[in-house]
Amino acid sequence: MKRAKHVPQRSCVGCRSVRAKAELLRIVRTPLGEVRVDGSGKLGGRGAYLCRNERCVEQAMKQKRLARALGVPIGEELIEDVKGWLAEAEKRKAQSDRATDS
Repeated sequence: MKRAKHVPQRSCVGCRSVRAKAELLRIVRTPLGEVRVDGSGKLGGRGAYLCRNERCVEQAMKQKRLARALGVPIGEELIEDVKGWLAEAEKRKAQSDRATDS
């Protein structure tokens, strides 16, 4: 009998739900102190995870959970970067869905 493969789990700092790591978006504070979106999930540094929806992003910002998790203040430019990344990811998903339907 084959053993099920281990799926890494992480908690969203916005809504606190536990999901598979691949389903979440990673925000990272690099060793140089720069905070950015980590689409690959492989950048070095301190990471925090968010669900891929704006509601969790806004909740994490409103309650300062993202800043607390990363240990640095979070600026509005990062929030705009995250929302832009989410919009792009949604476009890519819609395009790939259309390509598989054809």
